[in-house]
Amino acid sequence: MLSPEERIRKARKLIEEARTIPRPDSVGWEAFSYNAQVKDTLKKAFELIKLIQHSPSASPEIKAEAKELMESLPLIEKEILKPS
Repeated sequence: MLSPEERIRKARKLIEEARTIPRPDSVGWEAFSYNAQVKDTLKKAFELIKLIQHSPSASPEIKAEAKELMESLPLIEKEILKPS
């Protein structure tokens, strides 16, 4: 089992991983696959931290950090997937 701090750390790593997925040059199937990879990676980050808020072992600071990270995920997704 991972501690809440480790979960947040891994979620941040997954977010950085989503940012480094290479963007395709074409707009066809490769673009669809790219979007799916980014969304899947960010969903993994969300799944890691979603229950921290309900964990009795997590401190209020950690719960706030997890909540902030969860709320930022949609914005991060838009930022990554915005057309260049």
